[in-house]
Amino acid sequence: MPSLPTIQPEDVAIAEGAATKGQFDALADSRAETALVEYLLRLGDDSLILGQRLTEWCGHAPSVEVDLSLANLSLDLIGQATLLLELAGEIEGRGRDADALAFHRDVLAYRNCLMVEQPNGDFAQTIARHFLFTTFQVALYEQLAASSNDRLAAIAAKAIKELRYHVDLSADWVVRLGDGTDESRQRMIDGLDWHWRFVEELFQMDDVEQTLAGESIAVDRAALRPAFDAAVERTMAAASLPSPTYPRAVLGGRKGHHSEHLGHLLAIMQYVPRTYPDARW
Repeated sequence: MPSLPTIQPEDVAIAEGAATKGQFDALADSRAETALVEYLLRLGDDSLILGQRLTEWCGHAPSVEVDLSLANLSLDLIGQATLLLELAGEIEGRGRDADALAFHRDVLAYRNCLMVEQPNGDFAQTIARHFLFTTFQVALYEQLAASSNDRLAAIAAKAIKELRYHVDLSADWVVRLGDGTDESRQRMIDGLDWHWRFVEELFQMDDVEQTLAGESIAVDRAALRPAFDAAVERTMAAASLPSPTYPRAVLGGRKGHHSEHLGHLLAIMQYVPRTYPDARW
């Protein structure tokens, strides 16, 4: 009868190490995927909610031309959100597509920043919000176009072309209103000051984004602030407007801590899919 092979202590150590390494690798991969899904939800929810807000202007804008412009901006943003949420659903692997993520999550599961969920207010307030947010988005997506995640990089590269137009259009209106009548100027100042309290949140980094930035998937939001501030200042100078100010930053959207306004928005946006979940066109 053949003898059993002799197992040395170092052989046991190697085998145990290999098993442990495999477990840690699997755990690390799982955490990385969870972080990426969270990041994609943040990006997608930002675009989705702002796009939904802009749809509220349909039929109510100051002119037919502006009405159509805002509708087109909304479609751009919702298109970007669809791509981002679709990718999030694929990576998550729970069978949720972009529609499921958009229409069947409750308010606390949304990860958008607080700025985009704010009510439209008057036209100047809407323009102020769009200018500030899309100026930030351009800076962000220009960096994301070099992401190590090919799908995310492709989505960002496509979005940049649209977002640059958004910035040009909204900046033009900031100048027209800011350098217009006394009333339009004051409304523009009020709109910028109101939304400035939400700007700091756009540049907040946490463990999720730090992890992804370390793998060159995400970017360091904080590093985008100087370019953002410079772009805002150029437009303020062209519009003869003072720099917007607000003494205290308002945060929380990334953690699901939202204003009451988001709940009202989702109640309208999600009404049909939730009322008729199996409906087909």
